[in-house]
Amino acid sequence: MTQRERIIKYIKDYGSITSFQAYTDLGITQLAARIFELKQQGYNFNNQQKKSKNRYGEPIKYIEYSLKGE
Repeated sequence: MTQRERIIKYIKDYGSITSFQAYTDLGITQLAARIFELKQQGYNFNNQQKKSKNRYGEPIKYIEYSLKGE
């Protein structure tokens, strides 16, 4: 299974994916690059910017990707 296939399966199984989840759960370090490739293959994504705090209490922002229409 390719990285792109794993990303699509993960989103279908869990509803969305973040770069942290891609790295820890799938071993994928460049999620945005794979999402770009998937878009070129015809997939459409919702990109939702999220806010949280890191382990030091500092604010962070990240993108959560989900498939449009699912």
